[in-house]
Amino acid sequence: MEDPQAGGPGTNWERQAIERIATAALVEQRRARRWGIFFKMLIFIYLFALLFIGMGWVGKKDTSTGKHTALVDINGVISPNSLASADNVTAGLQDAFKDKRTQGVVLRINSPGGSPVQAGYINDEIRRLRAKYPDIPLYAVVEDICASGGYYIAVAADRIYVDKASIVGSIGVVMDSFGFTGTMEKLGVERRALASGENKTFLDPFAPVVEAHKEHAEQMIRQIHQQFIGVVRQGRGKRLKETPDMYTGLLWVGQKSIDLGLADALGSVDYVAREVIKAEEIVDFTLRENVAERLAKKFGAGVADGLARFGVFQGLTLR
Repeated sequence: MEDPQAGGPGTNWERQAIERIATAALVEQRRARRWGIFFKMLIFIYLFALLFIGMGWVGKKDTSTGKHTALVDINGVISPNSLASADNVTAGLQDAFKDKRTQGVVLRINSPGGSPVQAGYINDEIRRLRAKYPDIPLYAVVEDICASGGYYIAVAADRIYVDKASIVGSIGVVMDSFGFTGTMEKLGVERRALASGENKTFLDPFAPVVEAHKEHAEQMIRQIHQQFIGVVRQGRGKRLKETPDMYTGLLWVGQKSIDLGLADALGSVDYVAREVIKAEEIVDFTLRENVAERLAKKFGAGVADGLARFGVFQGLTLR
């Protein structure tokens, strides 16, 4: 019998067996690792698909094989960083008019107003598209509210339809600001502002009101208000039955707005599509927000907007 210490056949057999066992164990570990990675990837893909669907990246898109009514929504405050921004609304309107199967466009509005610049951009684009596509009418349909900037946009439509309980009007301009001088005195806080121009601290919320600044701000507001009134008169024309309080910022309910010529008739989106445009099928061309934009606004633009509110003034709004 051979001595295992001598390195004979017995020793080789044991070594080979150990190597085979070790190799098999390594192969099994690798196989298990690959399967683990595979299943993890499946779970990741599944969860990612759920995220896409849940956040709006993947979803049902309106399609049409025949003639239809195109729908574009203006919902919420009209501002550069909102879904109701001029970029979003005009993009939807352009797609709606370009579609050869579009028989008419409905602009559904549910907005308290917002930026006069954004509203002006949309109004201008509506007029351009109506001139470019003269055979395609555009109607505004008001849901709960169409005030200020929302109405600034609506008057560019061929006709305005409202519900009997809709709120319409508020033809006016507001410049928001705050004053903290009394609070600063109570807290013993001293304001120190260094500026290169005598009017650089225009409407500084931490300083007493300067009468010249106030007068200048009121002049700007009046100018924008007159622009607003001009747009309303241009859009509504002889249908308006002007009253002394029409341009004072007041609001009216649906039927009263019709009586004043601010709107034309009662009607919903379905009614206008079915009875006015004669294309009952409705295709939504509203530009929707994706996940990346939502996250950017939540963690980036939202913070920046919040910080900006501590500036000289919050800005002009049509309301």
